[in-house]
Amino acid sequence: MSNINIPVSVLNLAPIRLGQGEKEAIDAMVNLAQATEDMGYSRYWIAEHHNSPTLVSSATSILIKHTLEHTKKIKVGSGGIMLPNHSPLVVAEQFGTMAVLYPDRLDLGLGRAPGTDMKTASALRRAQHDTVYTFPEDVQALLTYFGPEEEQGYVRAYPGANKNIPLYILGSSTDSAYLAAQLGLPYVFAAHFAPGQMEEAISIYKRRFKPSQYLAEPYMIVCLNVIAAETDEDAKREATTMQQFFLNVVRGTRTPLSPPVDSMEAVWSMMEREMATSMSSMAFIGSKNTVKEQLESFQEKYDVNEIMAVSYIYDEKKQIRSYEIFKEIVDGR
Repeated sequence: MSNINIPVSVLNLAPIRLGQGEKEAIDAMVNLAQATEDMGYSRYWIAEHHNSPTLVSSATSILIKHTLEHTKKIKVGSGGIMLPNHSPLVVAEQFGTMAVLYPDRLDLGLGRAPGTDMKTASALRRAQHDTVYTFPEDVQALLTYFGPEEEQGYVRAYPGANKNIPLYILGSSTDSAYLAAQLGLPYVFAAHFAPGQMEEAISIYKRRFKPSQYLAEPYMIVCLNVIAAETDEDAKREATTMQQFFLNVVRGTRTPLSPPVDSMEAVWSMMEREMATSMSSMAFIGSKNTVKEQLESFQEKYDVNEIMAVSYIYDEKKQIRSYEIFKEIVDGR
């Protein structure tokens, strides 16, 4: 029997909805954090994206601080901090400072991609060389900065030393699976937009995992799309918002998160549909019973430790309800 009574958490890209502005997007992000905290979700992560007028998640650390300030106990973190854009020392100082203010409530998810296009990545770069390739060294630097003070070199993170902020390796391909396994760190796969290599990445991570001072055995989180509603029909209609979101990515357009439509057929071409669907194929969509079956079948096959749900739903109340239904499923209610 597959285990579906597992921790569940939330990823938010902080999208701007059609007809709303940046402030409303940040308020919606906080409202969702408060609602999912009350439901008993384990963690609430905020993404990092740049040069995207439809998302407000560029200054991730500031949004994490803002969310911590407006919640009481849920763990808040980054999904992720994209290390090529940041000096590990600055990240350690920022998260170390937040750990002083909000002890034992921080997660630091780390990604090796810049989270944007190449021109913007170049404008963000902290160095002329390609910092994507220094990702393993940068992760190691952060582990050192957050570790015991006596094991550090001349340069130290204050605050940061001895804070032991949990690090998570993020990935959308198999590359980071090897690194997470080698370092004995938890691994989070981004199946919500890049499901292609998920199965292989999970297998590599579990197979090659080396126990460490941080983790005795593999801890595998998969992030995927969840759209739960009262009926299958309602959920399928709400899912057209997500389909439009991915169509945006395929077309390179900049339309805010849009209301659902009765049918996508008039909206996309066959090729666009194929491309958008391949990105969003890892999704649980339907009523409580349908999503429960989808989760059971997923767990039967992959047996992961935690599911992180991202829900592109236009109506904020329906988005909150979707998270509520999903939590009821894993709680067996």
